[in-house]
Amino acid sequence: MQVLQVQLEVGPDPAEVGRARRWARSRLAGSGIGDDEPLADTLVLLISELVTNAVVHTGCPAVLRMLFGGGGVRVEVADTSDRPPRPRHADGDDTNGRGLELVDGLADRWGWQREGAGKSIWCEVDRAPAADRAVAPVAIPVAGHVVASITGQVAGQVAAPLVERGADRGAQVSSPSRVRC
Repeated sequence: MQVLQVQLEVGPDPAEVGRARRWARSRLAGSGIGDDEPLADTLVLLISELVTNAVVHTGCPAVLRMLFGGGGVRVEVADTSDRPPRPRHADGDDTNGRGLELVDGLADRWGWQREGAGKSIWCEVDRAPAADRAVAPVAIPVAGHVVASITGQVAGQVAAPLVERGADRGAQVSSPSRVRC
C-alpha cells in the first residue's frame, strides 16, 4: 500500500487555523478529493478543530500532517505539550469545549499518542464509495437550542481500527493551560 504524506508547520497564532484550512483544501484537491465532496468539508472541519486545539491549549507551534492511502485520510496534529487531550462536554452558553466532541462525531477513529517530548492527536476518515456512506448529523447545542448542525460522513465497518471512536470518553475534564514551547 502506498501512502502519501504532506505536512504544514503551524505557528502559535489563531490566524494560522485559517491558513491550515486553505492549505488542507488544496492538498485534498490534489489527492483527488473534490472541493464539492462532503468528505472534503468533513476533513477541513476536523483539521480546523485539531489545529485550533493545538494553538489555543499550548500556545506553541504545531505540525499538521495529512496521510492519504489505504482507502482513507489520516489527519495528525503534533504539538509540544505532553498533556493528553481532555474531551469536554460544553454546556448551553459555553463558547468552547466542543472540539473533540465534533472530532468524535465526525471521524471514523481518533486518538492520541506520545510523540517526542509532546503528543500527536489524530483522526481517520474512511473514503467509502458515495453509495456506501451514511450521513450522521452532529448538533451543536447552545443555551438549549441547536445553533449549528454539521453533517459528516460515517463509513461502514473497519477491518482493523487503530483505536475505536470515543476511546477517550470519560476522561477527566481539566482547564486548559499553556505549556512552555
